[in-house]
Amino acid sequence: MTQDPTRFILGNGLSRRGFVLAGAAGLAAAGLPLRARAADGLKVASIFATPIEEPWDHQIHVALQRAEKELGITYKYSEKVQASDFARVLREYAQGGFDLIMGDAFAAEREARRAAKAFPKVAFLFGSGAGPAEPNFGVFDNWIHEPAYLSGLIAGKMSKSGTVGAVAAMGIPEVNRLVNAFFAGAKEVNPNIKKKITFIGSFFDPPKAKEAAIAQIDAGVDVIYAERFGVIEAAAEKKILAISNMSDQSSLAPDTVITGPVWDMYPTVQQAIKLVKAGVFTAQDYGDFSRMGKGGSFLAPYGKFETKLPAEVKELVEKKKQEILSGEFRVDVDEATPSSS
Repeated sequence: MTQDPTRFILGNGLSRRGFVLAGAAGLAAAGLPLRARAADGLKVASIFATPIEEPWDHQIHVALQRAEKELGITYKYSEKVQASDFARVLREYAQGGFDLIMGDAFAAEREARRAAKAFPKVAFLFGSGAGPAEPNFGVFDNWIHEPAYLSGLIAGKMSKSGTVGAVAAMGIPEVNRLVNAFFAGAKEVNPNIKKKITFIGSFFDPPKAKEAAIAQIDAGVDVIYAERFGVIEAAAEKKILAISNMSDQSSLAPDTVITGPVWDMYPTVQQAIKLVKAGVFTAQDYGDFSRMGKGGSFLAPYGKFETKLPAEVKELVEKKKQEILSGEFRVDVDEATPSSS
């Protein structure tokens, strides 16, 4: 895997005429019929708007790194790509012979879809709140509300103050459903639980998230959902319990982080690569591959809390987990913007 931090084709010695000719060649190639790709020849690229350590993009990156090792693909990525550069980078990868291009399109939805339309024989698979577009623009999202609900059960049981909190990016459906599921879990075990929510207005601003978390803790929150980076540090300093998000973040504060929903993008990546290799990739919504039943999400290990959590709490969580997996229990998808109460 190699980072290609926007070494944009135009900046590699090509004249404007050369760039136009290369674009024409790329469009011509895009018109070729879909074909099966050899496993060791598949080229996959990812484009990320945020730094790679941002949890959402990081999970996609980790899954593709695993695919590089286990599935024999060639993987390159660009991070911190501004919306104004998004279309250019997309086209460079498409013209560079990449078979599958992935990333997050939330900040550049129009640009990503236009690029896919220009290269109909290249597979595009992007995080998006909208639907797929024929013939080659697939979408996915982090449908991890199920383990978020399980985390809420734990938070509700472990809170002594009766107030739990969440510090999140912004009030968009993809974030709202996680926070609402967390609060729903807490309310399930404690109908009188109070909740506090703060949106920081950014996908990656750890200092602001930490500041918001401290304000909540000072207001009585004693278990907090760290939907964004920066919250766990505040919880550790204030010596309260925290629920992580996207990945297992217990190593950041082993005595603070109980567990949290983990997003495993590998099932999504594996399915997409399988279809591209076979030459049958089509526009579809890959969201189901992020659900617990598909192995795309789960609750992080308890770590030090394996012996600290009361047996009844662990039994409750395990029971609900099995009910979710069997289909007996369904976590509601509530994408309304949550409020404090």
